[in-house]
Amino acid sequence: MKTVAGPTDRVVVVGAGLSGLAAALYLTGAGRSVTLLERADHPGGRVGRYRGPDYEIDNGATVLTLPELITDALAAVGRTPESGPVPLRVHRLAPSYHARFADDSTIRVFADPDAMADEVARTCGPAEANRYRRLRDWLARVYRAEFTEFMDTNFDSPLDMVRYPRKRAALADLVRLGGFGRLGPRIGRILTDTRLARLFTFQALYAGMAPADALAVYGAIPHMDTSLGVYFPEGGMRAIAATMAEAFTAAGGVLRLNTEVTGIDYEGRRARRVRTADGHALDCDAVVLTADIGSIERFGVRPRRGLRAAPSAVVAHGTIPAEIAASWPIQAHHTIDFGAAWDTTFDEIAAAPRRGGRLTARGRLMRDPSLLLTRPALTDPGLYIDRPDGRHEPFSLLAPCPNLASAPLDWDRLARPYLRELLEVLETRGYRGIAEHFTVDHLDTPRTWQAQGMIAGTPFSVAHLFRQTGPFRPRNFPKFSDNVVIAGCGTTPGVGVPTALLSGKLAANRITGATAVTRDEPPAPAG
Repeated sequence: MKTVAGPTDRVVVVGAGLSGLAAALYLTGAGRSVTLLERADHPGGRVGRYRGPDYEIDNGATVLTLPELITDALAAVGRTPESGPVPLRVHRLAPSYHARFADDSTIRVFADPDAMADEVARTCGPAEANRYRRLRDWLARVYRAEFTEFMDTNFDSPLDMVRYPRKRAALADLVRLGGFGRLGPRIGRILTDTRLARLFTFQALYAGMAPADALAVYGAIPHMDTSLGVYFPEGGMRAIAATMAEAFTAAGGVLRLNTEVTGIDYEGRRARRVRTADGHALDCDAVVLTADIGSIERFGVRPRRGLRAAPSAVVAHGTIPAEIAASWPIQAHHTIDFGAAWDTTFDEIAAAPRRGGRLTARGRLMRDPSLLLTRPALTDPGLYIDRPDGRHEPFSLLAPCPNLASAPLDWDRLARPYLRELLEVLETRGYRGIAEHFTVDHLDTPRTWQAQGMIAGTPFSVAHLFRQTGPFRPRNFPKFSDNVVIAGCGTTPGVGVPTALLSGKLAANRITGATAVTRDEPPAPAG
C-alpha cells in the first residue's frame, strides 16, 4: 500500500463529516497531532443538523447500518459509545422499513431471518419465504466475499485484485457468486413477487444505478440494509457526529468550526500549509481532504475527467402535528411508499450513458413517485415538540430526482411547486392532512447540493458504474501529491454512512501506514 512519505506528525483534516471525523480519530489514536477544520457551526456534514424555530432535525442520512464501525473509530482513542459525557445509545429498528405499494398492500422488513420469513409467508406465500431464505444466504455470501478485501481496503491499482492472495480468493468467490452480473435480474431469478424484489433492489439508488444495471456485487448494500439491521441513535443521526467530535477533542485533537478552507499551499509535490478564509495558515505534514469530488479542484486536486454522478434528491424537512400523522395509513420510523411504476422511475431519474461526450437521454421528475417518509419521534419520543397548539413531530420527505447534469432544471422556481405536487400525491395515497399541515422549514434540491460543492448537485456523489467502483473508483491518494489524501463518498469505498466511516479510516491508513483491518471478519448482525 502506498503511504505518505516523510514526516506525518502534523495533519490537517478538512471537513468534519463522518469521513473526516473517522480519519481524525484514527490519526489521533496513532499519535498524530490533528487539526480538524469545518466550515459549518457544527460537525456532521451530511449527517449534521438543521435548526427549526424550536427543534432540530437531521439534515441528511436517516438510515444507519453497521454501527460497529462507529465503535471501531471511537476505540482508536480508547473510547466506547457509552463512555462519553453524553452516551451514544443506538437502537435497532424492528421493522427496519415499512413498505407500502400502489395496491395498498404492505410488507415490513425485519433483520431477524425468522421474523422476515414469517412476514414474507404472510404477504407473499410460504414458497416465497423459502426463496427469501435462499436470497438472504446469497446476499450474505456476497457481503462476506466483498467487505474485507474490496470495501475495507486501500487499492493502489486494479492489479491489486490479482496481486494479493486474499484479494484473488475474494475475487474468485465473487465471480462464482455471479457478482459481476446484474443485481436486479439476479434477484429476479430468486424471488417471484415483484413487490418483495423491490425491497432488495431499491438500495441500488444509493449506488447511483438502476437495479437492472447495478452490478450484483452491490448485493452487499441490501444485505447491510435488510439482514444486518437498521439502527437509530437517541437524539438523531446528528448524535453520531457529536459523539465522535467530543471523543476527538477529548483525546487532544483540535476542532475549529466556522472555518472555511480556501486553499492549500504546495512546495513541489507536498502540501505545506492550509489557508482559511479568516486569513490564517496552518502548517502541516499531511492533509486529509473530505471536500466533495465536485469541488476539490480548488484545492489543487484534479479529479478524473468524465465522472458520472448519481441521481439526486429533493428533501423536505419540517414538522407535522402528531395528531395528523397518527391518522396516516402507516405508523413507522421509515416508510417507503412505492408508486405503481418502478423500472420507469429509474429511467426517469438516472442519467443516461454518454456517447461521444453527450447524454443520450435526459432525466426527468418521477411521474409516479416512490418516496421515503421518515418519522424519527416514533423511535425516540424525546424528539417530539410540544407547542401551544399541540404536540408536533419532526418529519422528512425524500423524493429521488435527476441530477443537474442529467436534467438542469430551474430548481429556484420549481422547488415549492414540485413539493406541493408530492404532498398532493401523498394525500391521494391516504396521508390525510399532509398538504395542509406539513410545515417545511428546510427544502433541499439539487441546487442546494450544488451550492455546497457536490458534483452535479447530488448528495450521492459519483455513481458506482463498473469503471467507478472498487479499484476503479477515484483514488484516495491522488498521483499529483505526496501528502494529500482524499476521503468521503466520492472516493474509496463509496457512498453511504458505513462507507464514509471506512473511507476516513482508509485515508488515515495512508498516512500512518496501518494496513490491518479493524476486524478479522466483517461486521455481523448484532444481537
